[in-house]
Amino acid sequence: MNNNKFLPRAVAAACLAGAALGAQAQSAGTWFGTIGATRIAPNTSSGTLSPPAAPNTQVDVGADTQPTLSIGRMITDNWSVEVPIGFGYKHSIKGAGAIDGVGTIATVKSLPITVFAQYRFLEPTAQFRPYAMLGLTYAYFYDEQGSATLNAVNPANPPGGTGVSVDSKFGFTPGVGVTARINDRWFVDLQYARSFLKTTTHLSSGQSIDTKLDPDVFRIAVGYLF
Repeated sequence: MNNNKFLPRAVAAACLAGAALGAQAQSAGTWFGTIGATRIAPNTSSGTLSPPAAPNTQVDVGADTQPTLSIGRMITDNWSVEVPIGFGYKHSIKGAGAIDGVGTIATVKSLPITVFAQYRFLEPTAQFRPYAMLGLTYAYFYDEQGSATLNAVNPANPPGGTGVSVDSKFGFTPGVGVTARINDRWFVDLQYARSFLKTTTHLSSGQSIDTKLDPDVFRIAVGYLF
């Protein structure tokens, strides 16, 4: 073979192969997965506990951070779908308003299940690629536990203590994010979203309280394209 022709052809082939590999970076048909940590921080706006209760009896809900996974697929070069996979978050419910300062009156675990549609800006091979997203979230609440403090402050405390249940609800979750390429396969993902979510907490005494949670959701993760 003529070496004068072989060298340019080899260089051209290598460039084409590199371009094809690079195009796998968030291009149509690519799957991706991430592993990282997510923090859910409610922005609590509490109603008042129904009678019998002291006027202005309210609650505040604490934040939690847990490891999370996600799986997603690029539908086109710009549109993607992603599903975060969590393992449950534990939130403290503390007294507020008339019972501010009493401490934790209950705990509840949450498992938010969200499907995100995402629009990614710039080219698939861009070093930094911002995106906007909108998700539908089902917030599943479970393992609710009332505390001794709740029994002490609740004037309607029944024999055996006050039980607690929290309604699971749907909500919308808009957000933004950015991916930073490490190489053709690996990337770092930063994400912020807010879920618009309301729920009602019921006590076994027959009382209830409406709460707007609207949590901020922060995630940092390392991802892989395949």
